Amino acid sequence: MGETLLEVKNIVTEFRTADGQLPAVRDVSFSLKKGETLCIVGESGCGKSITSLSVIGLLPSNGKITSGEILYEGAPIHNLPAEKMRQIRGNKISMIFQEPMTALNPVLTIGFQIREPLMLHHKLSKSEATKQGIELLKQVGIPYPEKRIDQYPHELSGGMRQRVMIAIALSCNPGLLIADEPTTALDVTIQAQILDLINDLKDKLNMGVMMITHDMGVVAEVADRVMVMYAGKKVEEGLVEEIFNNPKHPYTIGLLNSVPNVDDPDFELEPIPGSLPSLNEQITGCRFHARCKFASDICRNKEPQVINVSDTHKVSCWLETEVH
Repeated sequence: MGETLLEVKNIVTEFRTADGQLPAVRDVSFSLKKGETLCIVGESGCGKSITSLSVIGLLPSNGKITSGEILYEGAPIHNLPAEKMRQIRGNKISMIFQEPMTALNPVLTIGFQIREPLMLHHKLSKSEATKQGIELLKQVGIPYPEKRIDQYPHELSGGMRQRVMIAIALSCNPGLLIADEPTTALDVTIQAQILDLINDLKDKLNMGVMMITHDMGVVAEVADRVMVMYAGKKVEEGLVEEIFNNPKHPYTIGLLNSVPNVDDPDFELEPIPGSLPSLNEQITGCRFHARCKFASDICRNKEPQVINVSDTHKVSCWLETEVH
């Protein structure tokens, strides 16, 4: 695995609302190396996407990183002026959004949307950018790219639109690719093709990939390392083998138990009871304790510390603290 590409250190991201400041990401830290895929997992609303938007600087107008820092190739990017961040976004750091039909502009051709970053960041002429755009469409497996480049998003299938999003994201050869639920709303066959494509391009370009997902099947297929988030906090992090074979946090175990196992005829799905707390809910102790069948008094009254299970495996849970 390559050198460190991205470091996120103790970031807190908050939203300004009528009820005051609401923290959506709470003191989260992680790193990513070149050529590595980190999957960030958890239920909808746990802070995965806000973490990715914090990294790429695309928070809504009422959102702000209030503490911590984000380093890309060793340089801080969390406090850059908007103009400087625009030079990085789409050039060094790119993002594939969850729904390509809303991420792509419906009134602009595919060619216009691929040419834009090439002309902006690489100063190519329109004809040069068009030629490179056709090559990019070919690279991501779109048939008849010379024809597709003049079409509009509504003329393409969901899988093709997602491939176009990948082509746009990769147009400037970024060092970091953020993929936010890139296979949502795609059928299983197309999902597999998109994941294989991202994996192949990652190996070819030696990119770091940060993938946001709630699908543990996707995690098993593409991840090198996994970070599990719950209610804005990181609760467990480790190599993909450690997370699947030796999960330590009850929430991680719950996520794995809620995935069907077709190879085991006796396997029964075990849903996690309850639901995620709201952002403004004041919780003492571990944020998962209300849904945890192992919760004790210390879980309800004191936030757990981070325990190193191994050099690569960390968990925040009082159960593991007692073991150690």
